[in-house]
Amino acid sequence: MSNHPEIPYKIYLEESEMPKAWYNVRADMKNKPAPLLNPATHQPMSAEDLSAVFCKELVDQELDNDNAYIAIPQEIRDFYKMYRPSPLVRAYCLEKRLQTPAKIYYKFEGNNTSGSHKLNSAIAQAYYAKSQGLKGVTTETGAGQWGTALSMACSYFELDCKVYMVKVSYEQKPFRREVMRTYGASVTPSPSETTEVGKRILAAHPGTGGSLGCAISEAVETAVSTPGYRYVLGSVLNQVLLHQSVIGLETKAALDKYGIKPDMIIGCAGGGSNLGGLISPFVGEMLRGEASYDIVAVEPASCPSFTRGKFAYDYCDTGMVCPLAKMYTLGSNFIPAPNHAGGLRYHGMSPVLSQLYHDGLMRAVSVPQTEVFAAAEEFARVEGILPAPESSHAIKVALDEAKRCKETGEEKTIVFGLTGTGYFDMYAYEKFHDGLMSDYIPTDEELQASFATLPQVD
Repeated sequence: MSNHPEIPYKIYLEESEMPKAWYNVRADMKNKPAPLLNPATHQPMSAEDLSAVFCKELVDQELDNDNAYIAIPQEIRDFYKMYRPSPLVRAYCLEKRLQTPAKIYYKFEGNNTSGSHKLNSAIAQAYYAKSQGLKGVTTETGAGQWGTALSMACSYFELDCKVYMVKVSYEQKPFRREVMRTYGASVTPSPSETTEVGKRILAAHPGTGGSLGCAISEAVETAVSTPGYRYVLGSVLNQVLLHQSVIGLETKAALDKYGIKPDMIIGCAGGGSNLGGLISPFVGEMLRGEASYDIVAVEPASCPSFTRGKFAYDYCDTGMVCPLAKMYTLGSNFIPAPNHAGGLRYHGMSPVLSQLYHDGLMRAVSVPQTEVFAAAEEFARVEGILPAPESSHAIKVALDEAKRCKETGEEKTIVFGLTGTGYFDMYAYEKFHDGLMSDYIPTDEELQASFATLPQVD
């Protein structure tokens, strides 16, 4: 710990200290993520193949395993200044309430209108789409945070934005939907009758509440069949983790400013955007042999990709039209229960994070949602921020560790990512407070049935 007599409640960087380049952790990985495969031929996807779906510059970023730093264009940096640098908060009040010797810090990404970290990548992807001269983009969204962020970014660059929102979230979170529409996006509940793949999914799963995998399929179909459009994604892909590295770079710079070295770094994990962004510079140190950290991915017990999934090639979407990625997966046919952490309702995990997990550079735990909401409430009552359900997974494990430190007397330094606010998630909080929230955990039989559908890749 630092000799500095006092650590502020909120550690802010100066504008001049903001990152000028994104950090590409793949450059330091000895074992690179496996390449994306063509779903028809099972051969590695080329830049030309991917350019039919994604913006050209984003394809270059997706395939770049060698350059450790990629310059952030000035226009994106100027946009970042509207809400970045975001604060690193010392949770003094929480520490006092818990009577723990642990020191707790959280990186708060909810200080923008989208309410989450998703804007960090949305503005970058919209910028590259505009630079390419495109008319618009398509995407999917679960909880609605990504769709909200992208609608804001597209509005800024005067791009059309078509969002396919997981049907259960579309119904549970009407206000998030209306924010997207306020920024000019069209929002369609997925699966829908507006696409061929949506019709097939509905025929196979009548009455389904949908999943991120379903919504991805519809968004991709719309992008490739509409001239002047490309598909953009809010998580999972290498390019997204690259853009989100601003979270970890700022976190590390703020900690270094006061000589603080974390022992434990915790993030929620669905597709991997927040976790990958938060941990990237710390993992980089581990890969280079410069430091060691206990990095923990926290996922919902209802969708346990890391803790119960298989490390294998799988489709990124339920409709099986997207490339195959080697990742920890529950199977592209797995449709999770209508868990309230909609942003974590994805069957797979980022190939980068999957490789890091496979190589033992991080560990994972899964937690049931009633315990997650209890932790969220405990945090909110002390720290004054109503956290998003996704973020609350990280809060749950941070609280558990701080309480354990109270029992052992260990003075551990804990850092976790608070990805965003939960003010559009009051339906979920209402279910929790009324005792109507249940914990669904898939059976081994359900998972085995899904694993049986994994593609056979040589």
